[in-house]
Amino acid sequence: MSSTRYQPHILAGPYLNRAAQWRRDEAVLLAALADPQTLIVPVWRTQNLIAAAEGLTTARFVNGVDTLGDVDPTELILLGEFRGQLCFAVEMPADRPPLFDRAGNSIGDRTTQFRDLRSIAGELPRDEAGLLAYARAMILWRERHRFCGRCGSPTVAAQAGHVLKCSDDACGNQQFPRIDPAIIVLITDGERALLGRQAEWPAGRYSTIAGFVEPGESLEDAVIREVMEETGVTVDSVDYHSSQPWPFPSSLMLGFTAHAATTDIHLHDAELEDARWLDRGQIAAGEVALPTTHSISFRLIEDWFDAGAARPLREEPNARLWTAAPR
Repeated sequence: MSSTRYQPHILAGPYLNRAAQWRRDEAVLLAALADPQTLIVPVWRTQNLIAAAEGLTTARFVNGVDTLGDVDPTELILLGEFRGQLCFAVEMPADRPPLFDRAGNSIGDRTTQFRDLRSIAGELPRDEAGLLAYARAMILWRERHRFCGRCGSPTVAAQAGHVLKCSDDACGNQQFPRIDPAIIVLITDGERALLGRQAEWPAGRYSTIAGFVEPGESLEDAVIREVMEETGVTVDSVDYHSSQPWPFPSSLMLGFTAHAATTDIHLHDAELEDARWLDRGQIAAGEVALPTTHSISFRLIEDWFDAGAARPLREEPNARLWTAAPR
């Protein structure tokens, strides 16, 4: 992939300085916790705090740790420096977050709510979308590793929330944030693209083929296997396209394009309800609903479509999009 081709996806890019050197600096951390201007990203039931008013959708931050009420400061996770301020993520109590009513509305400001980032990421400023995704991913990792995977003892946070240590000194196990690598691929035979749909999706939704990388498997091997398992199609070339963090809950989507050596479709497993070949005319006519524009799925389809079309996909008046992207 050439450097001139790469454009960061939404949820990716240089949206903050991660400032890893400060995770071990107690003086910096204590000063940040005492600073009323320190930014806090609250996460409640995996949702992010969003403000929507006058047609604009933005992230809503909290200033200062004291504003959080009875939240334990040791539960804060340093995200880095964002817009000149140190920034932390914190998980709000699941039953009722401080400062907000049970509907997730900020008291005194009904334009602010906790919302699912997956559905509204494309409406946010790009740097805010990336920051909220990072916060969500870290909170989910923390929530799922409250106990040591080796001995079962509770874990305690270290290095500003980026390490979870076993509380049993005899064990001493340490856990670090993990992501799940998944391939996502657009298969074409030149003039057509292969798209599939899962049974639980609303009627008309189709997307590219995707699946998790298995132990002992290269990315290219995963592409070939997933395409064969889900569609029965064999591919004879695999090319890397780009990647996108996708914290729903903890994936890193590794995007590829692949050329089909065979075109007969056979749904070998229960992953897909349907798969079909579509040419550019069918896609432009809205025969299927495509993934939302903030997903890597759409970018894969768009780049292929635009390379052989007289008019860009985003300018096609009849092309359809999902209302929310499951992946």
